Amino acid sequence: MRAAVLRYRVMAYITGVVLIILCFVGIPLQVFASNTVVVNDVGTLHGILYIIYIIVAYLLTRRLRLAIGPTVLVLLAGTIPVLTFVVERWLSHRYIDPALAAAGQPAPAGRVTTPQPPQQ
Repeated sequence: MRAAVLRYRVMAYITGVVLIILCFVGIPLQVFASNTVVVNDVGTLHGILYIIYIIVAYLLTRRLRLAIGPTVLVLLAGTIPVLTFVVERWLSHRYIDPALAAAGQPAPAGRVTTPQPPQQ
């Protein structure tokens, strides 16, 4: 499970960064400077990375047994700038961390978890 989560997080951040570069650097350069180099290259790169993101995200959502709504949200997050970062954090707190805890695996390093009260 941790490997699937790591793959998802890496692809979410890479896809998000490339989309931000495309939207906030490439498109303004194309519109205002008639320079299509960044749009062509980064756009193609984002398209390839988005396909990989879709596959990795879908495999994780199936592993987490998410309903159709959250699954669609996770899959579409790579199409809107910055949304991959927001959805990754939401998915981590809402689904990934509880699933890792239930599997007996510790939360990823650097994550703050709230202590659970002892069960009786």
